Amino acid sequence: MNDATINLPRRLSDLETPALVLDQDRMEQNIARMRASLARFDVAFRPHVKTSKSIQVTRATLGQASGPITVSTLKEAEYFAANGFTDILYAVGIVPGKFDHVIRLRQQGIKLTVVLDSLEMAQALCDRARQENTRFDVMIEIDSDGHRSGVVPDAPELLDIGRCLAAGGQHLAGVITHAGNSYNCRSITAIRQMAQQERDAAVGCAERLRAAGIACPAVSIGSTPTAMFAGNLDGVSEVRAGVFVFGDLVMAGLGVCRQQDIALSVLTTVIGHQKEKGWIITDAGWMAMSRDRGTSKQAVDQGYGLVCDLGGALLPDVLMVDANQEHGVIAHRSGDPAQTPDLPIGTMLRIVPNHACATGAQHSRYHVVSRDAADILDVWERFRGW
Repeated sequence: MNDATINLPRRLSDLETPALVLDQDRMEQNIARMRASLARFDVAFRPHVKTSKSIQVTRATLGQASGPITVSTLKEAEYFAANGFTDILYAVGIVPGKFDHVIRLRQQGIKLTVVLDSLEMAQALCDRARQENTRFDVMIEIDSDGHRSGVVPDAPELLDIGRCLAAGGQHLAGVITHAGNSYNCRSITAIRQMAQQERDAAVGCAERLRAAGIACPAVSIGSTPTAMFAGNLDGVSEVRAGVFVFGDLVMAGLGVCRQQDIALSVLTTVIGHQKEKGWIITDAGWMAMSRDRGTSKQAVDQGYGLVCDLGGALLPDVLMVDANQEHGVIAHRSGDPAQTPDLPIGTMLRIVPNHACATGAQHSRYHVVSRDAADILDVWERFRGW
């Protein structure tokens, strides 16, 4: 435990709740599994740090003090740059209001690559680069699955954007895509198909640009499901993924991990009962868990999360069925009050979340433990906001 945390509680049972708990053993197991999956291919790994927002977790993911990373906010880029990370991909579409921040980071020696998906933004970026006598590193975002942002692979605009950037003296670093629709897949076979679709769309766009005489050095793809189950990454330069580090119930519902692999949980305390309803009331509501109900679209709805004992062992068919701001409601999956376990007031529990990114965002630190243990090994700070 470091000097800053020496006076903090040494066991989970000493903490005021709610609190965020990170099982280091499970986290390291998840990281090793992703590395093994990607080791089958000749690709670089650029993990997404938006899930953890933590220096310690990111270094554990990379297996070294620094390396290429993906961020989703410029605050993340600022924070990681201050901690020695110099190769950063900002994987959210750039807008003119953020140009100054990007330029400041680049003037500090940070290779900060930005993303865009329209000719309008390419022109605005080139105009600003001329005004500032600077050069941006840029990737064109590709819509590989109709999920969110990006240029449709066969759209003429792809070449228009490439030509605009080249004419404006900017460095087109490559193309980027994210198969977010993989989160809606219903089988491993469907995820594998989505992974192939993601790869084909990105590589195909890179080939279109090159055929038009526009340099396109890199092809960047990735989501946790597709990164885990990809069968062919020919032509891909790098893979991005983030939530695999912790896992969550959405990933477990997809078959990407098992429930017992999930490394993140929220520590809570039983504060009351509604025995006629079969309810156990806790002090962790949606402010501690988030409102994310991602499993509601899956074959098995896990409510707001699954319930574990203090050591992290799952309680069979017990889940957080409802949430108010600071109150959680725990019950048996069947809804039968007689099946709800007898958990006295003061009992401490851990809730495994639907979405690790959203739940983590509610907290400012991780209380790090090892598997099945309640001793706090360390406290790792995480940051929030924009």
